[in-house]
Amino acid sequence: MKNLLLLCFFLTVLQTVHAQTITDQYYRLLDGSENSQQKRVELYSDTDSTWSKWDNRGYSFGFNTSLTPMYTNVNGILSTPFMIQVRGNEDEKNKKRWGYHVFEGYATDDKSRITMLVNKHVEEDKPVAEMYYYGTVYNHSAPAYNWFRIGSDVRQHSFMFSRDEAIFYGSLKLSNALTLGSIGKDNLQKVQPEGDDERNYEESAKYVNYKALQQSDDGTIFYDKDRHMVVIKIDGEWMQLNVTPLPDSVQYEFE
Repeated sequence: MKNLLLLCFFLTVLQTVHAQTITDQYYRLLDGSENSQQKRVELYSDTDSTWSKWDNRGYSFGFNTSLTPMYTNVNGILSTPFMIQVRGNEDEKNKKRWGYHVFEGYATDDKSRITMLVNKHVEEDKPVAEMYYYGTVYNHSAPAYNWFRIGSDVRQHSFMFSRDEAIFYGSLKLSNALTLGSIGKDNLQKVQPEGDDERNYEESAKYVNYKALQQSDDGTIFYDKDRHMVVIKIDGEWMQLNVTPLPDSVQYEFE
């Protein structure tokens, strides 16, 4: 009996050590500063390119599955009294999707998603942070992007944004100047360019301008930079907006 109890004890110790070894692979307590007794936690998942979820485009797209660990799930509500932060590192390529995506939230179809990303593009001499609602058409065409509403969840209220359109249901108050679109022949293209709109972004933007003016409603206004005049659509016809020179008594310091 004594030997049996001793054997059970050793088996329990071995099982505990084995379980602790496995736990240490995926859960670690790390020291804070060099001389501190305070700890911080890290969680790990293995890298497995044969994981079944990698066959789902929504999981694998943008990752190198031979380098990226499998997803770590929290089967409950994740709550923190502080903040959630996604930081860059020396090799972002396999730490975030393409090194750009910092957040994704999927809709009920498990395909459409809200996405937030940083530094995918540089425009107007500055890096860009972007937010959009991507649909189930996996390309960069206009139909691939749903509406992203800001302001409230009330229909026909607030402000909605898609790839090339914005609808403002609310009033707009500017604290600075309003600049009309300056459009000339070199900003228009009648034929939609072939291929991906992201790669052909300059030609695609010109086509978007053309379609927007072609399909515009009454009240559409822009600056015709080739003819140096402001035009507006009224009753289905484009008309010149009459302007007059400033009186001699009016002068601006910024001229």
